[in-house]
Amino acid sequence: MELLYGIFIDPWIQMVSLPDFFVQVLWEGFVSGVLYSLIALGFVLIFKASGVFNFAQGIMVVFAALAMVGIYELGVPGWLSVIIALGIMYALAFSVERFVMRPLVGQDDIILFMATIGLTFILIGGGQAIFGGEPKAMLTSEIGLPSGDYVWEMGGGIVIFQKLDIAATVIAGALIAGLAFFFSYTKIGRALRAVADDHQAAVSVGIGLNQIWVVVWFAAGIVALVTGIMWGAKSDVSFALQIVALKALPVLVLGGFTSIPGAIVGGLIIGIGEKVFEIYWGGLMGGGVESWFAFIIALIFLLFRPQGLFGDKIIERV
Repeated sequence: MELLYGIFIDPWIQMVSLPDFFVQVLWEGFVSGVLYSLIALGFVLIFKASGVFNFAQGIMVVFAALAMVGIYELGVPGWLSVIIALGIMYALAFSVERFVMRPLVGQDDIILFMATIGLTFILIGGGQAIFGGEPKAMLTSEIGLPSGDYVWEMGGGIVIFQKLDIAATVIAGALIAGLAFFFSYTKIGRALRAVADDHQAAVSVGIGLNQIWVVVWFAAGIVALVTGIMWGAKSDVSFALQIVALKALPVLVLGGFTSIPGAIVGGLIIGIGEKVFEIYWGGLMGGGVESWFAFIIALIFLLFRPQGLFGDKIIERV
């Protein structure tokens, strides 16, 4: 009886009796969810355009952030470090298209997937050789990120909103809106959507796959850099950050591998859900809920709705 009370009644009483704390938990989960969505967005962009599941997206987040910090440590101003890091991500996109995607055109998906695993270890080795393996402090004030808190009084208590978290949410929203506009209303964006629908048909009307792949990998690189900056600002920049990218897998399962809105919604569900369950039910489950909650939700979706909330249902005719 006590266990049932702790599971079904006590957490809800806490939410109602301490609304300020509940709002604080929701806000922290929302911020995490936004950053999960950004990571998942990088996967979706590449998968939509080429059908390749880019296993290297997680290490691209780390590599981009390390590149920016490493360039700054050479004495380059912060804003210029960001621009140069973007140039490095473009060079990476060009190199991936030229030396990985182009030679493997027409190969099975599993071969392309294994190629991205190889790319992961190349970036890990190259990043450690160039930037070292020690954690680095992310630039915050040097690139214009705010510090400090906003305090909101609520229900006799307070809710703290870190200015950095607010900035991360605004920047992520602006990036997503910008990418949505680019892919919906520009010539290259329309070409990318044509490639996503049918590679062969796109080629038959004169759309170059090579150019599209460079663009989409560069877009994923931009997303990786922004994600690396925001995650690095919340902690140090290190290769351990690539573990965070594993949370993108449940996000993709929830939202669908081909849906940008799905990446956003899935990220928010995972971010808010794992934070709420950790705080209110974590004690009853032995703690550490945040480490496995997302994967349990993904498993449930795989059993009952494998295409995700927004993914296209695949019908195989036999």
